[in-house]
Amino acid sequence: MLAAFVLAEGRLRQIPVTTAAELAQPSVVWVDLVDPTDDERELVQAVFRVELPEDEDLEDIEESARCYVDHAGLHINSYFLHQDSDGADNVTVAFHLNRGRLLTMRQEELAVFRLFRLRARVQSGFVETAEDILLSIYAISVEYDADVLEGIYTALDQVSQEVLKRADEINDEKMGETLAHIAKQEDVNGKVRLDLMDTRRALSFLLRSRVLDREQENDLREILRDLESLNNHTGFLFEKINFLMDAVMGLINLAQNKIIKIFSIASVVFLPPTLVASIYGMNFARMPELSQAWGYPVALVLMVCSGIAPYWFFKRKGWL
Repeated sequence: MLAAFVLAEGRLRQIPVTTAAELAQPSVVWVDLVDPTDDERELVQAVFRVELPEDEDLEDIEESARCYVDHAGLHINSYFLHQDSDGADNVTVAFHLNRGRLLTMRQEELAVFRLFRLRARVQSGFVETAEDILLSIYAISVEYDADVLEGIYTALDQVSQEVLKRADEINDEKMGETLAHIAKQEDVNGKVRLDLMDTRRALSFLLRSRVLDREQENDLREILRDLESLNNHTGFLFEKINFLMDAVMGLINLAQNKIIKIFSIASVVFLPPTLVASIYGMNFARMPELSQAWGYPVALVLMVCSGIAPYWFFKRKGWL
């Protein structure tokens, strides 16, 4: 999908684009490509005289390949968080900034871009230049990461209540679900941290490139400070996740120990009756009790008493 935007009365407005002439209008400040077709790629490359990266190029993690400047302008390939019901993933977005125009390309729609378009459409003066658009997208991305981290903390807090306050009520199935939920939050937190680290690298490169004015540089430094605080928060969440993992594994070990304890006590309780039965099960000729009328009931009583005795002892000691 190809979308072009212009600034009208301080607001960002999308205009229809079907030809190269419409795309090349001087008023166009932002061109956005989402999973572009071959025709759309060729149209943009012809108008902007820039070679759009292929999918495999977008995933190159070397700094020299993700942030650079050439004859076509400034290029940044940066991660943005994409979250859905199945989890979270990092999607690479390519930025090209040249001569007061911003070109962005990605393979799928992102919540950050939807939120930016909404704000730029309803808030007058929200952005005034292509550089403002680039900085605003990164600022909203940091806000979005903060919201995701807040959601992770809320989810982990609910797990804490289940694990620490209702530990005796958690069964094996519930424990398995809890572990899976914690692992999912750990994965999302890791994706957010990777996104923050890559954003910091991109913004640092943008600051060094000296394409921003003084006010924009101050805004960028403010974004970097917010980003650093969020990065520290991800470390706190990793510690909380590890604690909950250890707590759940400890509960699982306690549950398993209880089962083993029951089997151990049962084996000890039934060991004396088994010994008595084994003795009187031997086929020796000279066993006086075998020829007595009271031999069988006495053996039964002896087996019952030998089983009750260790059970009573364990109960008295509080081991049951």
